[in-house]
Formats: sequence, structure tokens, C-alpha cells
Amino acid sequence: MSRISILGAGAWGTALAAAFVRQGHEVTIWGRDAAACAEINTARTNRAYLGEARLPDALRATADMVEALEGATTVLFVVPAQTTGDVAARAAKALAADAVLIACAKGIDNRSGRMQTEVIAAALPDHRVGVLSGPSFAADVVRGLPTAVTLAMPQLQEAQSLAESMSGDAVRLYASDDVLGVQIGGALKNVMAIAVGICRGGGMGASAEAALITRGYAELARLSVAMGARPETLMGLSGLGDLVLTCSSELSRNFAYGIAVGKGQDVSGMKLAEGVHTVTIANEIAQKHAISCPVMQTAGLVLSGRMSAEEARIALMSRPVKAESLQHQTNARA
Repeated sequence: MSRISILGAGAWGTALAAAFVRQGHEVTIWGRDAAACAEINTARTNRAYLGEARLPDALRATADMVEALEGATTVLFVVPAQTTGDVAARAAKALAADAVLIACAKGIDNRSGRMQTEVIAAALPDHRVGVLSGPSFAADVVRGLPTAVTLAMPQLQEAQSLAESMSGDAVRLYASDDVLGVQIGGALKNVMAIAVGICRGGGMGASAEAALITRGYAELARLSVAMGARPETLMGLSGLGDLVLTCSSELSRNFAYGIAVGKGQDVSGMKLAEGVHTVTIANEIAQKHAISCPVMQTAGLVLSGRMSAEEARIALMSRPVKAESLQHQTNARA
């Protein structure tokens, strides 16, 4: 049994906490909202995020970060991606010197272009930092349904050791040392899910959605490799697996957000969709690497109000006819 601290009392943080308690670990959640923490401790629910899902009696929550981090050997950062740096800075004085830090938010910092592990490492340079990501819905995890995700650390041996110690019957962790690739897959699939949601919202049908998912994955893979990720990582849980899940259910906030945009609905009151915050910086990174990403670019145009959802659907499904593989395209140009 290890002592785990989870920073973030939203849906994913609470669900992970519940799962790790059930798998035999001592877990404390830190949350900004003292009332929400009190609800977790007394009513054993987090209704704002997880409805009536029952949380384990042994799970503890606190709005005091020092208390939450006391004695923690593993610390999971499960706050929204754009707030990770601020939370990491707050945690600095309370962390144990040997604590392992794990980024769990799926997004790119839109101020600096950094990955989540880089944001944490900048604030906490003396700690080992990894990432946990993969196809997972909080609603499934909190109910104890089987889920498999990737845990990446700079050293594969440490990733394997952590994966073995934290895995259980419900949540299985698979080790990787491609820290960058695991993060890029998780961040970019949110943007693709919004694009596919726009397609769903416009009633374009399952065939068009399958085509868009396929082309979106090709973009995700090309850009990830250009940034330094390994191709095989993108074929795994944190790439293709996460993309398929996120584009298949309205339990995904990004997919649901895209559907609402596609239907022309007011999205101002919807819950956080990380892809909305990632799309601009992701397109800037693609431009920097000279990688063509029409799906991601079109999603950015719609979300910024520069293109209507209907115009986007027409643009995405009327791309120039050419050979499918990059190799064949190159041969044709030659």
C-alpha cells in the first residue's frame, strides 16, 4: 500500500481516488472547495461531478494542501490543464523530497506551449515527473468498471514499478518511457473529438464520422512524431485508444461540446472541455513544425467564430482527392 495524494476534486480526480482506495492504497484528495470536500468525507458523494456514485468510506478529502500532501509518496495532478502550473507552485513547500509527481490532465499549456509534465517540472524541478493517460471515463472508473491506461516515466523501470504497485482489478496501468508521446496523444485527441462532435451535431452520419476519426488520427500521429513522440505510442492506449473512446460517447466533454457547437446550441454554460483551450496552441505548434492538420485547423476556426459549423462540415468532407498514404503522395509528386 502506498500513500497517494490527488490534487483536484473534479470528476477524474475523484474517480481515480476512489479506484486507488479500492485497490488498497491510502488516498487523500485536495480540492479548492471546502464544501465539496466535506461532502466527500460525510455523504460519500461528489454530486456536482459524479452524481450519486458512492465513494469508498476510506477516501479522505481536504481543502488544506499541506494536509493533503503529508507523507504522500505519489502525487497526481488532476486539475484543469491551464491551472496545473499554479497548483504545482502551491504544492512546492508541502511535498516530500522523494515524492513522484504524475500529470493527469490532458492538455497543452496555452501560454507556454509546454506539456503538463514540463509545466510541473518547471515549478518543481527537484522531483521525478511522469504522466498517466489513456481511454477512461470518470463515470466508469468510479463505478469500478475495468479500465486500462498508460503510465509513462522517463525511465521505463520506474514506470514499470509504479504501474505494478498501483494497478488493480479495475484500473490497470501499462508502463511506457515515452512521456512526450503519451501526453501529445491525450491532448490532441480532445481537439479531434470536438471536430467529430461537430460532424455528429450536423447529422452527417456514422460513415462521415469514421472518416473524420481516421483522418484526425493521421494528423495526430504526424504532428506527434514531428514533436518527438514514438509512432508506436500513438497506436496504443494513450493515442488511438483514447481517440476512439473520446469520439464515441457523449460522456466525453469534448465530444459533447462539439455536438452542441454542431447543433448551433449555446455552449457558454457547458462544463470544461480541454480541447477548447488546446486547439489554438496545438495549431501554432503544427504550423511551427510545418505539419498539415486540416481537421485541427478547421476545429480552431469554428471555435474562434471564424467559420460556421456548416461551413466546417463542408470543408472537412470536400478535401482534395489524393492518395491516402504519405508515401504514395510523395511518389505521385515525384
